[in-house]
Amino acid sequence: MMRVGFLGPAGTFTEEALRASAPDGVTIEEVPYASEYETVMAVQATTVDRGVVPIENSLEGSVTATLDTLAGEAADVRIVGEAIRPVSHCLVARPGTAVADAERVVSHPQAISQCREYLRENLPAAEAVSAASTAEAVRSVAEHDRPEVAIGTRLAAELYGCDVLAEGIEDRRENHTRFVWLARAGTEPDAPPAKTSIVFWGFNDTSPGALMRVLADLAERDINLTKIESRPRRVRLGHYMFFADLEGAADDSRVRGALDALAERVQTLKVLGSYPVL
Repeated sequence: MMRVGFLGPAGTFTEEALRASAPDGVTIEEVPYASEYETVMAVQATTVDRGVVPIENSLEGSVTATLDTLAGEAADVRIVGEAIRPVSHCLVARPGTAVADAERVVSHPQAISQCREYLRENLPAAEAVSAASTAEAVRSVAEHDRPEVAIGTRLAAELYGCDVLAEGIEDRRENHTRFVWLARAGTEPDAPPAKTSIVFWGFNDTSPGALMRVLADLAERDINLTKIESRPRRVRLGHYMFFADLEGAADDSRVRGALDALAERVQTLKVLGSYPVL
């Protein structure tokens, strides 16, 4: 039996990703959490064996709550797998509610952002209200007798007794979310690693060419970066931490050499995980 925490409640895209990418032959106990932060920290506290959270969306970019928690408080949590899933949103409401009646649209901020064009055209006067997840938005709409709709999954609509008023309301059909499986440090991934994620900070990042010189250690060893982005270090303006994804396993000699060289140039380097693409 493997206890797996996920961004809940029941009916989220994260739950769908968990079920689609779960290890074969393993009995899973699903444990929902109210936020990405709580899910990651449940792995840190060993309350669950593994966790599944969204980390990046093709339309809206990174899920900053996941990145910040992995870089900060979750010192002993590592990425052990990833799964990329298509995302298609539904407009959901209590039975008897029409689109024209809706005064509020409730959903996760990323889901609302991914459906901006539909909302402008069909619900221009509706107030956008944030929820911790798409499923929480559907559950909230189901429980309150007021003129509002939610953006969520068909699964959530079925679970909470709601009607689907419209399907495929996302602005772009090429809408995919990257989810990651998390485990405590020292846990082996379920397959040979193909990608490594890191975060680093603490170099002379105010001088011209400083980041280029830091990344040169990767380029000189033919390490391909598939992603790099910055997040504020929350110390003062102009200072950042940098998240990067690299092709290759952390124990590969070229990658290991590049990481060792990078560690010499920065104050802090953390390997967030070396893992397969599921």
